Amino acid sequence: MRHTFNDPDRFVAGTVGEPGERAFFIQATSGNRTISVALEKAQVQAISARLEIMVSEVKKSDPLVSILKSPQDDLPLDSPIDSEFQVGAISLAWDEEAQRICLELYELEEDEEELDGEVLEVNITLGTAMAFAARSKAVVSAGRVPCPFCAIPIDPRGHLCPRANGYRR
Repeated sequence: MRHTFNDPDRFVAGTVGEPGERAFFIQATSGNRTISVALEKAQVQAISARLEIMVSEVKKSDPLVSILKSPQDDLPLDSPIDSEFQVGAISLAWDEEAQRICLELYELEEDEEELDGEVLEVNITLGTAMAFAARSKAVVSAGRVPCPFCAIPIDPRGHLCPRANGYRR
């Protein structure tokens, strides 16, 4: 099944849960239709970084391309957050004719024999891509702060730091 959104009203990454135990989601909304997919923190980071690179490359190759700035979206994810599927593979492409970035998120397949999993396809403007990347970076960095000595994330109760011979920090 393919869920397609062309210029969605809202396209954001967000989390549910406390730092250290957060679940990451991407939501696409058009009208009263909302699709949520679950993914890993590293996948959100990778999508964000790649979108920034793509926008930069498009601007470099065509300096006259217009980028309409999208408003900043700091609202929480739309409820209820029912994940359609867990994201496995991710595809990003620039559609020169439509002047849109096409992002496809493929369902993580448990059985490699089956190739008929769900897909979320979102076609967004360069401005929406930049807004998505900015919010995604903020969402990812809102987690636990890293230990200044070992860089392992610190839980609210502290952590056993390997650089401090196992003493709690």
